[in-house]
Amino acid sequence: MQEGDISLEGLPPREAPTAEAAGAVDGEGAPPGGPQAQAATMRVNEKYSTLPAEDRSVHIINICAIEDIGYLPSEGTLLNSLSVDPDAKCRYGLYFRDGRRKVDYILVYHHKRPSGSRTLARRVQHSDTPFGARSLKQDHPLPGKGAPLDVGAAEPPMDYHEDDKRLRREEYEGNLLEAGLELERDEDTKIHGVGFVKIHAPWNVLCREAEFLKLKMPTKKMYHINETRGLLKKINSVLQKITDPIQPKVADHRPQTMKRLSYPFSREKQHLFDLSDKDSFFDSKTRSTIVYEILKRTTCTKAKYSMGQGEGRKKDSALLSKRRKCGKYGITSLLANGVYAAAYPLHDGDYEGENVEFNDRKLLYEEWARYGVFYKYQPIDLVRKYFGEKISLYFAWLGVYTQMLIPASVVGIIVFLYGCATMDENIPSMEMCDQRYNITMCPLCDKTCSYWKMSSACATARASHLFDNPATVFFSVFMALWAATFMEHWKRKQMRLNYRWDLTGFEEEEEAVKDHPRAEYEARVLEKSLKKESKNKETDKVKLTWRDRFPAYLTNMVSIIFMIAVTFAIVLGVIIYRISMAAALAMNSSPSVRSNIRVTVTATAVIINLVVIILLDEVYGCIARWLTKIEVPKTEKSFEERLIFKAFLLKFVNSYTPIFYVAFFKGRFVGRPGDYVYIFHYFRMEECAPGGCLMELCIQLSIIMLGKQLIQNNLFEIGIPKMKKFIRYLRLKRQSPAHHEESVKRRQRYEVDYNLEPFAGLTPEYMEMIIQFGFVTLFVASFPLAPLFALLNNIIEIRLDAKKFVTELRRPVVVRAKDIGIWYNILRGIGKLAVIINAFVISFTSDFIPRLVYLYMYSKDGTMHGFVNHTLSSFNVSDFQNGTAPNDPLDLGYEVQICRYKDYREPPWSENKYDISKDFWAVLAARLAFVIVFQNLVMFMSDFVDWVIPDIPKDISQQIHKEKVLMVELFMREEQDKQQLLDTWMEKERQKDEAPCNHHNPKACPDSLGSPAPSQAYHGGVL
Repeated sequence: MQEGDISLEGLPPREAPTAEAAGAVDGEGAPPGGPQAQAATMRVNEKYSTLPAEDRSVHIINICAIEDIGYLPSEGTLLNSLSVDPDAKCRYGLYFRDGRRKVDYILVYHHKRPSGSRTLARRVQHSDTPFGARSLKQDHPLPGKGAPLDVGAAEPPMDYHEDDKRLRREEYEGNLLEAGLELERDEDTKIHGVGFVKIHAPWNVLCREAEFLKLKMPTKKMYHINETRGLLKKINSVLQKITDPIQPKVADHRPQTMKRLSYPFSREKQHLFDLSDKDSFFDSKTRSTIVYEILKRTTCTKAKYSMGQGEGRKKDSALLSKRRKCGKYGITSLLANGVYAAAYPLHDGDYEGENVEFNDRKLLYEEWARYGVFYKYQPIDLVRKYFGEKISLYFAWLGVYTQMLIPASVVGIIVFLYGCATMDENIPSMEMCDQRYNITMCPLCDKTCSYWKMSSACATARASHLFDNPATVFFSVFMALWAATFMEHWKRKQMRLNYRWDLTGFEEEEEAVKDHPRAEYEARVLEKSLKKESKNKETDKVKLTWRDRFPAYLTNMVSIIFMIAVTFAIVLGVIIYRISMAAALAMNSSPSVRSNIRVTVTATAVIINLVVIILLDEVYGCIARWLTKIEVPKTEKSFEERLIFKAFLLKFVNSYTPIFYVAFFKGRFVGRPGDYVYIFHYFRMEECAPGGCLMELCIQLSIIMLGKQLIQNNLFEIGIPKMKKFIRYLRLKRQSPAHHEESVKRRQRYEVDYNLEPFAGLTPEYMEMIIQFGFVTLFVASFPLAPLFALLNNIIEIRLDAKKFVTELRRPVVVRAKDIGIWYNILRGIGKLAVIINAFVISFTSDFIPRLVYLYMYSKDGTMHGFVNHTLSSFNVSDFQNGTAPNDPLDLGYEVQICRYKDYREPPWSENKYDISKDFWAVLAARLAFVIVFQNLVMFMSDFVDWVIPDIPKDISQQIHKEKVLMVELFMREEQDKQQLLDTWMEKERQKDEAPCNHHNPKACPDSLGSPAPSQAYHGGVL
């Protein structure tokens, strides 16, 4: 990089303004070293000055003189007098001040504007700072806002912490300049105390880094994509016409028949690529990726740290030298240490408003990030172009998942309608509702509860048939196969995207990214090396071992066990609440209240569970992040995977523990009348309704699922970012000075983006969808409408997330990825677990197996008549323990001798009264047999689907092979052309040697330069 291309920073300070200051900017003098150095400075000034070229020499001298005597009231006033809109040339922050160089990245820092005396002292003190290391605006007080220079004034006490940050920034920015980047600083912004460093990567740096990162770029060569033929082609054409109204109006969204051959960029092979428009060859996503890699790789050793004066000089210089030697700070470390406040690429521009220039962000907002386009397909290619592969893969996965929920929702609705249609034909529920049977049930609690009629639970029994019918078994099998099909469909879709986005053979770059250490890890390694060095030990290749992390691992294990125990304790508390509330409502004098005890207790308990789940989700998310931080993982990939594992484990337990209790534990350990099981010797375990616990499980699942989706996933995602944005706006408005020029001045793009919420990763987005996937698959036998509610939520969720990314968040750093990572393994695990859980729900929670056993073993007429009586055991009320009998035994109007309860036990007149009967063992054997058969059958069918459907579509594998063949042919042809050129040149050389030049026969003499054959340049084409 030439000297004239370096930024405005760190020009040598001047003692006083002289005539040599002509051409200097913001009061800096001409550099020493003669006309050549002055010419270089002039080139810098021309590049960064916002004044017209013809007036620059006059006005800059005036600015320097007025600044130095402190009479210039405002820089904005002068600029406004020279230009109508000084920011229009740089498109309001999207370009440097020259209007030509695009801003690829922004670094943000907090600064304190110094007084004049401190500025002079600081400038003299650090006059040896190398060229290009500091901003002139930082070294000189802002016009009209600093105190006049007073050399004789006493120097105020210095903030060494702020000076340390400033010096680190100076050194780091100087290293960025040495790496080839171009910088421009702006501290005169509407945000008080915040400065911005604009970064631009020139063409030669982009080419160098693209080659280093092995970025695949499209070449001139194009080839035809194999198209489907025959019937499939006609079907595709009909589908395209049908789906045309729901396609986004985005260029290149339609299936392409031609594709450019891609190849890792190489400066030696630039002739392969179409470089006719160098400004657009590397798009903004690629440019920001390259700059971010340079920012991570560039280090700041903190070597220029000055301890100041007085007590500061008495610090331990030995420790300081070790820090200079060992401490290297990349951008991640500088952000973690507060040297920079933020680092982010810019959005392309505004997305709404009058006279907004058309850009990709605006197009995404109009065709993707609005609720009005919920019915359209997503422009995934445009999302990838703007946000990168990792984010676009999330939205592609979410789109595939939402599409696959459509058939699941349709089948779930059919199963639900089947239950509605057959409700009146369900014999067990009809028998329960028939008052002629006059079945008297035993009390549900001690003392306060009385005997009750089974017909009072008629509504619950009829409603339970909606979800407890033979169709739910079919639906469970269907959903298990659906989950396997969904996973295979996503793998194929992912492979198509990898081919389309040129991500095949991406492992090398993944390894390079994976090995980059995190800032916290480097800090811990530095701390460990300093301790070793203080003990005179070897410090080469210092790294963290399991001994260093053992306290963190122990803390993780204890904390996770403790939090899981907290979840179980809360569930136990809710159980005690249900028992106590049921006993309290049973004492109510109102018959309507007593008849609705189950519904009231269940609904209120579920709402309490929902509130606790939502609160603990937020708490567990923060705790999981803290636990992962204290482990100090080496790489970002390792950090993300550990965080996902902890967060998923805690949130899975938190979300599903209440549901697991109702499904598998409630009513299982009750005991029997006269010998009930008690919690803490006081609270009697609660029982299931006569129709089973499946209806209660359905209520629990539906309220928790819908509540989490409406409150946590939607209201929180909409409300919390807007609240944070509003609070940040109020804080900045309070801190910023209310000058007229500042209020009129339009904010720059980097100022607007700084006020947006920082991107915090995709983990929360994936997590809520994975938990939802669990609700859809794990307990789908009890709630067939779960896929429908998930579908309705996801239709909103896609546009909500899209709007958040486009309008509420800073533009994320692009991360290349070829899959969704660890989330795929979690999905597969949930799919396998769903088969087992649904088998147990059907077997043990529903009455499906007891009905089959009764129908084929005990029914006299081959029907379900008498099933209810078969599942009820008898109890003699005289066998109640002391103090447990009802206080009002005549509540029903007659004296009860025998009451019934749901269990398979011997009657009181049997020799082994109240013992478990043979029917219990027959039903238990049938249940276990069903679990084994169901699990193995469905697992086999899922594996069969996995085996039948290939991971890579046949046409994609053919295209990948074709690309390899074409690439080999391309390079073979290039080598042949080179060899032919070499042979031609050697032939001419040989002819020249055989026929020496004759002055009398000049025609026989070849050209003295031996003109070779013209090079056969590669112009591209179509194969």
